[in-house]
Amino acid sequence: MTSPDVLAPASLGPLTLRNRIIKSATFEGRTPNALVTDELIDFHRRPAAGGVGMSTVAYCAVAPEGRTEYGQLWMRPEVVPGLRRLTDAIHAEGAAASAQLGHAGPVANQKSTGFPALAPSRSFNPMSMKTVRSATAEDIARITAAHGNAAKLAVEGGFDAVEIHFGHNYFASSFLSPKLNHRKDSYGGSLENRARIVLETARAVREAVGGKIAILAKLNMDDGVPGGFRVDEAIQVAQWLEADGSLDALELTMGSSLLNPMYLFKGDAPIREFAEAMPQPIKLGVQLVGKKFIREYPYTPLFMLEQARLIRAAVTMPLVLLGGVTDREGMDTAMAEGFEFVAMARALLREPDLVNKIAADRGTRSLCDHNNRCMPTIFSGARCVLVEPA
Repeated sequence: MTSPDVLAPASLGPLTLRNRIIKSATFEGRTPNALVTDELIDFHRRPAAGGVGMSTVAYCAVAPEGRTEYGQLWMRPEVVPGLRRLTDAIHAEGAAASAQLGHAGPVANQKSTGFPALAPSRSFNPMSMKTVRSATAEDIARITAAHGNAAKLAVEGGFDAVEIHFGHNYFASSFLSPKLNHRKDSYGGSLENRARIVLETARAVREAVGGKIAILAKLNMDDGVPGGFRVDEAIQVAQWLEADGSLDALELTMGSSLLNPMYLFKGDAPIREFAEAMPQPIKLGVQLVGKKFIREYPYTPLFMLEQARLIRAAVTMPLVLLGGVTDREGMDTAMAEGFEFVAMARALLREPDLVNKIAADRGTRSLCDHNNRCMPTIFSGARCVLVEPA
């Protein structure tokens, strides 16, 4: 059987993308007042002009306390005109636009947002140095409904798709985690209970928008921490999501923004740069114990493929392969392995026009060297730049 051409048009729910390459959600740090700015528009216009099939805007919180920090976008009527300018700019370059919707849950820095952070169970947040309270049943119902309302606003804002954030120990992902979820009610205990909020959220979004736009979800395969959510449970959750029918595709991911962020990224751990970007007293904490939290994992191409294969073998729904996709060889491998789409992140921060370069010359190699110094720039709004060797 011939593998699909990654650069040919492809269907995603009601959409037809010009190719199978998606710019994955990467927090931009360009919304100081929680509203769209010209800088944010340019951030997404450039990879759209550079050839991606769809660019994903991150991070669009569904509630004010669902932001990780004060300046992030959160979905309310005031943001819609700016979103329309943003999606118009992406569309003008020939790409589709997706909005990542989610709630930060225990990852939220409540000192920054000014709102209490929420988790499945009472816990401690090292970013805000405060205790995170357990979400009530009313909180869960409100946040689930907020996803649907946010999806409606995304449609008003001109988006072609939304991506629901079920990864990285954000709110929904934290419920999946046995390490973080110690509840005794219908949202804790068994995997069926821990996954309940994921299924209910996907249904709320589908009920809100019907078939007007594509609906994806970013699902953790592995939290990367002892006692966390692992791939055997992720397989079952993916099967339940497929059977439920609310989603058009899953983008597979890993790691915990709360407990082990570098498990997602692989490559160098830029502890000094992280410390420099942080306010006190967090800066001092990173300097003193950063190596225990910001761990280093070796980078290899397609570093999520091994676990993603297990999901691919268990479901038939469209899957997006993320992680170390930087060249045509990797893209073709993903297609041959049965993935319908690939997602790129850091490589497009370094070279927004990388897809066009690959289309012109299949031997093109990314300039990204995975030093991860692009990560601390989210706190300052700086751009990823090539650092010449000494």
